[in-house]
Amino acid sequence: MASTLEGTLPADSWEVTGNPYLAGLYAPVAEERTDEGLEVIGELPPDLDGVYLRNGPNPQFAPTGRYHWFDGDGMVHAVRFHDGRASYRNRWVRTGGFTREQIEGRAVWTGVIEPRAENPRDDHLRLKDTANTDLLWFRDRVLALWYLSGEAYALDAVSLESLGADDFAGTLPCRMSAHAKVDEQTGELLFFDYGPLPPYMRYGVIGPTGVVTHLVEIDLPGARLPHDMAATEHYSILMDLPLVADAEAARQGRHKIVFDGELPARFGVIPRHGAGDEIRWFEAEPCYVYHSINAWEDGDEVVLDLCRVNKPAPRRDAVGPLAKMLSYLRLDAHLYRYRFNLRTGAVSEGPLDDDNTEFPTMNLAQLGRPTRFAYAMRISPEPTLLFDGIVKYDTSSGAQNRHWFGPGRWGSEAPFAARPGASAEDDGYVVSFVHDQNEDRSEVVVLDARDLSAGPVARVLLPARVPLGFHATWVRGDQLVL
Repeated sequence: MASTLEGTLPADSWEVTGNPYLAGLYAPVAEERTDEGLEVIGELPPDLDGVYLRNGPNPQFAPTGRYHWFDGDGMVHAVRFHDGRASYRNRWVRTGGFTREQIEGRAVWTGVIEPRAENPRDDHLRLKDTANTDLLWFRDRVLALWYLSGEAYALDAVSLESLGADDFAGTLPCRMSAHAKVDEQTGELLFFDYGPLPPYMRYGVIGPTGVVTHLVEIDLPGARLPHDMAATEHYSILMDLPLVADAEAARQGRHKIVFDGELPARFGVIPRHGAGDEIRWFEAEPCYVYHSINAWEDGDEVVLDLCRVNKPAPRRDAVGPLAKMLSYLRLDAHLYRYRFNLRTGAVSEGPLDDDNTEFPTMNLAQLGRPTRFAYAMRISPEPTLLFDGIVKYDTSSGAQNRHWFGPGRWGSEAPFAARPGASAEDDGYVVSFVHDQNEDRSEVVVLDARDLSAGPVARVLLPARVPLGFHATWVRGDQLVL
């Protein structure tokens, strides 16, 4: 299905010439396609069996007003690996907003940095739920999720067919934020919901049968903008961080966020099935957190590894109508560890590395249990958000192992794909979409997770460009419903 995006913007309009997130590496693609029998350089491991899926913004129509990279309609790109062969397909997520705009043949909603008083009143935000942020596999389907909390849109992991919004048999009375967690050992999905009106946060659990088994309100002092959570075997960790919505701007129908350095970063540890008043808050130095890696219990302590942003703020040299967006997307994040002592209430914190890395992944089968390895994207010093390599961290020994994509080559979040019958936490592969600016070609690289520096064991050449985007996941072959 072709989009009407191309050809509708004047070649000299500021939306094209001034917004890098609508051009070049980030430019939306207008075609959904399916391609079998892809060309492979090297040899795909015969035991690499599953689907690599990555979500990201891809506006169906020319945006109205200033476009923020987070505004675009969700599009999932996927490569299926089986029997040493690979195939590719991409599909838009058929959200309610996507379908309405498809019918009307135009963009109906403005985005987060434009006034939205005239937008459809679909929810309290008057923003289009694009389901463009994250992906996770739960039970027999993939869920596409939105960072501002929205509906959980279900997809078939192989065909990418949209299956509609999943309300979990009518038991989910709220929304779900992007970075929910699935505990593969219990079959539970852990999630939170947040928004600008009380209750400012809810926390819940969906059981292995696919219905909500636990949902509580979390008392916060005001509206916050949390992005992620974490979980151990017996606890969940929620975040109250000093990046907050500007109340006056909200009353005027504008989206403005401010970092209040006078507020501490607070981490709430709640029993997995605990009541809202059972949460224990631990205060730490002010910061922001986009993405956690993993958490686990160590005696009286809860250990939390994540990527920490010291102080998100607009750059002083940023000017123009997109200044704040371009500034906030130039991340400065570092691998960091917290320890919360449940007996004494003490907090210890500190960096594990000083390099700029983000979008971390891990062996998802170990979520909530002690882990050593994380795979984080290394952020280039380029003015837009670009990943120039992958860093494998051994958080026990401090060792690092890296793969550099090469000059003019930029990667995507790289999930871990366990080898069937794996004997160790890092026994498997890491996969990533890579766009080669020099050749104007996209591909998928497959790396041995035990030694990223050895380079790709295989490269799958793709027949179409894959725009840079957000989060990815891996679905094992034995999880697929065929």
